[in-house]
Amino acid sequence: MTYAAPVAEMRFVLEEVAGIDAIAALPGFETAEPDLVEAILGEAAKFAAAELAPLNQPADRSGSVLENGIVRTPAGFREAYASYVEGGWGSLVADLEYGGQGLPLTFATPIAEMWNSACMAFALCPLLTFAAIELLQAYGSDAQKRLYLGRLVSGEWAGTMNLTEPQAGSDLGAITTRAAPACAPQWGDHYLITGQKIFITYGDHDLASNIIHAVLARTPAAPSGSRGLSLFLVPKFLPDEEGRPGPRNAVRTLSLEHKLGIHASPTCVLAYEDAIGWRIGEEHRGLEYMFTMMNNARLNVGLQGVAIAERAYQQARDFARTRVQGRPLSAAADTRQLPIIYHPDVRRMLLSMRAATEAMRGLAYYAAAMIDHARRDPDPEARVSAQHRADLLIPVVKAWCTDMGVAVTSTGIQVHGGMGYIEETGAAQHLRDARITPIYEGTNGIQANDLVGRKLARDRGEAARALCADIVATAMASEEAHSADLAAIGAALRAGVAACETATAYVTEADAALAAAGSVPYLQLVGTVCGGWIMARQALAAFRRLAGGDPDTTFLAAKIATARFYADHFLAGASGMVAAVRGGAAVLDFAPDQF
Repeated sequence: MTYAAPVAEMRFVLEEVAGIDAIAALPGFETAEPDLVEAILGEAAKFAAAELAPLNQPADRSGSVLENGIVRTPAGFREAYASYVEGGWGSLVADLEYGGQGLPLTFATPIAEMWNSACMAFALCPLLTFAAIELLQAYGSDAQKRLYLGRLVSGEWAGTMNLTEPQAGSDLGAITTRAAPACAPQWGDHYLITGQKIFITYGDHDLASNIIHAVLARTPAAPSGSRGLSLFLVPKFLPDEEGRPGPRNAVRTLSLEHKLGIHASPTCVLAYEDAIGWRIGEEHRGLEYMFTMMNNARLNVGLQGVAIAERAYQQARDFARTRVQGRPLSAAADTRQLPIIYHPDVRRMLLSMRAATEAMRGLAYYAAAMIDHARRDPDPEARVSAQHRADLLIPVVKAWCTDMGVAVTSTGIQVHGGMGYIEETGAAQHLRDARITPIYEGTNGIQANDLVGRKLARDRGEAARALCADIVATAMASEEAHSADLAAIGAALRAGVAACETATAYVTEADAALAAAGSVPYLQLVGTVCGGWIMARQALAAFRRLAGGDPDTTFLAAKIATARFYADHFLAGASGMVAAVRGGAAVLDFAPDQF
C-alpha cells in the first residue's frame, strides 16, 4: 500500500500538455518558475508518501465516527491536517491579498492529485475548502472576505457545500430549506436557516477549529424551482469581528452515512434549526454562485479518478512484479517460475491501467490550464476561447475520468486475482473509494446532459468543432513524424475524431430527448478521443525529445509505447460508439412499463 508520486510523469505533462511555461508568462503568475515547480512538487511528493499514504488503509478500517454529537476522524488525521496547514499547502492558488501564494491552478493540480492518490478520504476536506475559497473570492462581500478568507486559505477553518436534501436528490429545484430574515445587535442583518441537508462531505469533523458551510436555501416568497434559491454562509461557530470563536451555531450532525468506500471521510446528515447565516451575493442567485464551487469540485473529482487510478496501478504493478505463479508462454523453455508480470495478459491489463491513467492525467491538467488562460490571458479573445474550451471539457473530465477510474481500479483487482478480492491487500479499497466519483458533484449522466444540452446547444457545437480541428492537427503531425508508431497513433486519432465530428453533428441537430438519450455514449466518445489526442501529443513530444538527444530514453520510449497501446486498445473502438450515440430512439421507444 505504498505510494510514490510520479513526479517525472507529472512534470512532463505540465511541460508538454498543459504548457506550464505559457502559464507562467500570464500576468500575475510570474513566480511559477521551473525551479519553484520542481521544488514544490518534490516536497508535496514527500508529504504525500510519508504522512498521507500510510493513513489510507488503517483509516478505511476504522472510519470516522459520531460520538455524543461529536464527529471524530481516524487516528493520524488530525496530526496530518496540522502538518498540511503548517506547510501552507492550502494556500497555493489563493489570492495574495488573503495569504495565498497566487500560483496557477495548473500548478496546483498535480499536487491535488498526490493528496487524492495518497489518501482520497483525507483529501476531500481540502478539496471542499478550496471550492469555498473560490466562491468567496468571486462573490463574497468585503466583510465576508475580510473575516473568512484568510482563515480558509490558511486551513485554520474548513469549508463545505450544502446542496441536496432527502426529498431533492439531484433536483436542487426541490430544496425546501428556509432562510428567514432577522436582525440582532450582535449579528447585524442575517438570516435564520432551517432545514436538513444530506450527503455533506466533511459536514463536521475535528480537523479545523471552525467549519464554514455554503448553504442553498429559500427566502420568504421566493419563486419555486431553482430560480428561488439563495446562498448563505453559515459557520459552525459564530465568530466575532476579529475572527475569535464564539458560540456554537444551531447546526447539528444527526448521523454519518454508512458508505461503500471513503470510510474515513465523514459524510454527514446536518440539521439547521434557526442557524444564523449571512447571504452571499444577491438574492435568488444562489445556484448560479454555487456553480463556482461545483465546477471547481467537478474538475477535482475528475482528478480523483486520475489519482485513484494511479494508486491502483502502482499497487497492481508492484504485486505483479513479485507474485510468482505459473510459467508464462513467452518463457516456455525456462524451467523457473516467474512473476506474473511475465504473463502477456497481465502485461495487457497493466498497460491498459497505465495508458488510461496517463490519458486522464493529461486531459485534467490541460483543462486546468484552460481555466488559467481564461482568467489571466491578456488577450480578451483568447480568454473567451479558453473559457469555452474549459466549459466544454469540465463535464468530460468529471465523467470520463471517474468512469475510467472505476474501470482501472477494477482491473487492479483482476491483476491481483483472488488476493485482490480480499480486503487485506488493499486493492479492493481503491475500487470502493473510486465508486463514489461518478455519483457525487453531479452524476455522470447529469454531466453528459450538461455537455449536450448546454455546452453544445449554446453555440451549436462551435466549441466542439474547434476542439476537433485541434485534434486533427495533432493527427496530421503524428502521421508526418516519420515513425511507424506515431503514424499508427495518428491514423487511429484521425478515425476517432471523424467519429466525434459525426456524433457532434448528430446530437447538435437531434431533438432534446434524442440528444439526451445518446448523451452518455457521446461523452464517452469525446473522452476517449480527447484521451487519444493527449496521448498523441505526449508521444510527439517524446519523439522530439529523443530526436534532440534527451538522455532519458527509457521514459520517453515508454511514453510512445503507451500512446500506441492507447491507440490500439482505446481509440480503435471510437468509431463503434457512434451507433450508441445515434441509438436514442431505441431507448425512448422502450416504455417504462416494459422494464
